[in-house]
Amino acid sequence: MSDRWNSGIAFAELTDVGMRRANNQDSMVSLPAKTEERFWTRGHLFVVADGMGAHAAGELASQIATEQIAMHYFRNTEDKPAEALRNAVTGANAEIHHRGQSNPEFHNMGTTACSLAIVPEGALVAHVGDSRVYRLRKGTFEQLTFDHSLVWEMEASGHIDTSIWGKSIPKNVITRSLGPNAEVEIDIEGPFPVEAGDAFLLCSDGLTGLVDDCEIGALIDCLPEDLATRVLVDLANLRGGSDNTTVVVVRANSSSTNGASKSAMRKSGPDLKNQILPILIAVTLLCTATTVIAALMQSWGLMIMTTMLTLICGVATSCQLLRNRAPEPIEPIPMGGKGPYRRYDATPTADLYQRLGATVQALRDASKQNNWMMEWKKVNKYQTRGVEALKANNAKGAIRCQAQAIIETMNQLREQNNRAANETAIEN
Repeated sequence: MSDRWNSGIAFAELTDVGMRRANNQDSMVSLPAKTEERFWTRGHLFVVADGMGAHAAGELASQIATEQIAMHYFRNTEDKPAEALRNAVTGANAEIHHRGQSNPEFHNMGTTACSLAIVPEGALVAHVGDSRVYRLRKGTFEQLTFDHSLVWEMEASGHIDTSIWGKSIPKNVITRSLGPNAEVEIDIEGPFPVEAGDAFLLCSDGLTGLVDDCEIGALIDCLPEDLATRVLVDLANLRGGSDNTTVVVVRANSSSTNGASKSAMRKSGPDLKNQILPILIAVTLLCTATTVIAALMQSWGLMIMTTMLTLICGVATSCQLLRNRAPEPIEPIPMGGKGPYRRYDATPTADLYQRLGATVQALRDASKQNNWMMEWKKVNKYQTRGVEALKANNAKGAIRCQAQAIIETMNQLREQNNRAANETAIEN
């Protein structure tokens, strides 16, 4: 069964330390269902966590979060998926808090955590902090999570106009995280419907702090999952890479993620109802034959008894046939949260192409000014193709070419940084 199972999704994941950090405090886990049975009970699970704390405490906190959420979610087979997801995050918070309290070096360590579970009823999200989950559908990019940050909380309270004062409010101050407190409030969003072609993004704020939402959405729309994760991380790094960046892109393909039918799942394993029916039919036939034989032998007492048994078995068989034909209702998961919270137009345009190209141009200028030994032939080739695509009114094709130019630019920058590091080592 597992060899024929089509999970209905494609995904890619990538995490990067960035350009200014010494260690990566982000963690992630991607656990697609390997069988239809697993999909039906718990679905696909994806988690991104962004840790905080000195002495590697943040790195430990985020690692505990991803491991514990996954472990508790799949171990809990009694609760419905939404409640299981909430309990999994609660369990992760308890473990991080315990570790922080038991070791002075890890005191007050914490982490954000955003989790996406794609189950037959739709997409469920559990969320604490300012890491985000988005959904892209037909050119619209929706943020499914509410940032637990000072700026978002103040805006939601209505006490301040962030369009005027927003720049003066620090964006990196979060109001909720896993670990510092014994208890934490967890947002549950969804289930959101999942349609073929939908794409979901989980990311840390290393991405959203440097790349605009409309840029993110358009790049995911135009690129396959592996290239989308690569270019998003590279774009954040080319714009300064001030933080760790983690990106998980999940796309529902043409075989719908919620297309698994209950009846198909029943066929894949033992089913008590399907086992009972043949037995009832066999007993009914046996009683009928016995009744006929009793009548021929003029054994009236036995004939009356077997006739009654035949009628009872016949009624039971009829009821079982009707029960097997009736579809089993899928009990809906109650809707949680208020998402989506923000929507963006992710349509690829010539203006977006130019904005992405400006990042490449900025590095060209820096390379020229600093006399870096960088090779631009491949970059020029991709951008030339991009211009040709724009002239042909193929905005998606142009964005794909510009994305390749960004990836190649970042490759050149890495080689330049490696050369500089080697030269410094030789001098010392």
